[in-house]
Amino acid sequence: MHPLRVGTALSAVLTRGGAACCRGASTSGAAGLRNDINKELSSSATAYHPADGECPSALTTRRSDPTSSLLALVECGKRLSTQLDVPSASHRPLAGHRGLSPSSVSCRNERRLPLWSLRATLLMSPSSVTMVRHLGTTTNLDEAAQAAGLNKVAVSAEVLSRVKDHGLLHTAGLIGGKWADVASDKSTFEVRNPATGAVIATMPRMRADETRAAIAAAHAVLPQWRARPARERAAVLRKWHDLIQEHKADIAAIMTLECGKPTAEALGEIASGAASVDWFAGEAVRVCGDVLEPPMRDRRMLVLKQPVGVVGAITPWNFPMSMITRKVAPALAAGCTVVLKPAELTPLTAVALAELAERAELPDGCLNIVMGDAAAIGHELVSSDTVRKLGFTGSTAVGRLLASGAGNTVKRISLELGGNAPVIVFEDADVELAAKGIVASALRNAGQTCICANRVFVHDKVYDKLAAAVTSLTAKLKVGDGSETGVTIGPLITPAALEKVTGHVSDAVSKGGKLLFGGSKPELPQPLAGGNFFAPTVIGEATIDMRCFKEETFGPLIPLFRFQSDEEAVLLANTTEYGLAAYFYTRDLARAWRVAEELEFGMIGLNEVAITSEVAPFGGVKASGLGREQSKYGLAEFLDIKYVCMGLGYSPT
Repeated sequence: MHPLRVGTALSAVLTRGGAACCRGASTSGAAGLRNDINKELSSSATAYHPADGECPSALTTRRSDPTSSLLALVECGKRLSTQLDVPSASHRPLAGHRGLSPSSVSCRNERRLPLWSLRATLLMSPSSVTMVRHLGTTTNLDEAAQAAGLNKVAVSAEVLSRVKDHGLLHTAGLIGGKWADVASDKSTFEVRNPATGAVIATMPRMRADETRAAIAAAHAVLPQWRARPARERAAVLRKWHDLIQEHKADIAAIMTLECGKPTAEALGEIASGAASVDWFAGEAVRVCGDVLEPPMRDRRMLVLKQPVGVVGAITPWNFPMSMITRKVAPALAAGCTVVLKPAELTPLTAVALAELAERAELPDGCLNIVMGDAAAIGHELVSSDTVRKLGFTGSTAVGRLLASGAGNTVKRISLELGGNAPVIVFEDADVELAAKGIVASALRNAGQTCICANRVFVHDKVYDKLAAAVTSLTAKLKVGDGSETGVTIGPLITPAALEKVTGHVSDAVSKGGKLLFGGSKPELPQPLAGGNFFAPTVIGEATIDMRCFKEETFGPLIPLFRFQSDEEAVLLANTTEYGLAAYFYTRDLARAWRVAEELEFGMIGLNEVAITSEVAPFGGVKASGLGREQSKYGLAEFLDIKYVCMGLGYSPT
């Protein structure tokens, strides 16, 4: 019997709904085989016992040596495939490889059965889910043991239960169109749910070798992709956009699991990220050059715009989707190819997006993903002569290192770095509007955004009213698991992030700040008690000697500072090395123009905090970065300008 038929049969019996897929099977035969499976595992394991007529969704075992269980399942699968008459697949590629719908095989009635469903049933370790890839091809004890040893954990049962399309759940990088689930040295890293601390996935820890391979793959396909007409590239991007929208519920579930943000915020990020893809699909066909008026009669002068080449993109964890699409979409639209390094804290969103890009028929090698050893990967991207453009979103410290390294190969670089955004509330402001904006901005994603309100400067005349309004709104927020209904504040990403926020609050209180609300870790039931939660906090009477004035908190903290004059407010706002975003509230038109021009920031919100859009340039000045993302200005970052002077060989009369 062909081994893939074994895997297909096992998928049918072990996947909930498998009986419906494989119509015509004997009920008693299938039930008997389910009993056989449990019997095989019962000697030293606790097995799942399904109800009559039900296909088990999980098969749990604590056997220390998983390979005997594997062989038992393989043997049962052989017998089951005979009873179910699963068609031969001797020439069918393995699920997950190009040429077959992602991570699925077909039963007789063409219903898709994800092989992930089979792998999810094999819980071969007391501490984690063990998924043996290519189980359907394994009938040898040594091969089974080797496979089990290489894949300590794939994705947890929690992930599988929340995500409907298991084909999105690759625990692998992507190089040249092939999913690479094992690093060259077989090392791995864990992905944790910040709400509980539980491991939800294990990924290959890729390093320099994989990065060089990804760069080579991107370089190899570059001539083909940049030669495609812009309308064809746009069509691929639009299909990618449509698939993202179709799978937004699954992407949101993945995002909430790995970065903790509430589902509503995750869906908002998906809408924003998808809008970027759609926008740049439209911009792809609007890349235009120029015809210049020559100073001499026998010349013609042209300006061409061409793709810069292979692009390296390094993205953060706090917006694991939109930070990717705003780099990858313009690069692909311009005709570039990409090597993407997502944050190790949130890689699952990235690979889900890549899976959808493959389904959109993006050619192999146009988008590659490497993850793991950030220093090694970053070094390869910045030092490679093949990579001609580097885009990075992250800390200013790392951005400085990348900028320095990029100079050695004279490559383009765009940096979106730290922020310490001020909000100024003038005495003529709409206080209620300002309070709503401050809370929305400061506490979005639990305060973990680079443009969130970090320092709030309030005129003496409206200080008390504003402080009361902000405190009242903050008190209405609900802290908890982002997947729960009504939750508006999720966890911080790591224990270190929690420690930083705690330190900022303690420092402020020790220096005379008044705790108006919050200020501590909230009491939550298990398993959330071990999560990285901090109550949204408001501190009054903040002063400039506090850490929250000098540093970016990156957490749910709203410090309120007093000021008495316009000049003082602008001076306080500009007293920072950063210059990403700033906000202010006023009804005075003359003041609006003056303050907008005096603030030393790349983006200004006037009576508005929701300032980001795919049509507007995003970026900062000073230590907040270089270049712009989004809009037509963002597309220009991926285009080289070439001047062509044509001599006519004669002087026209």
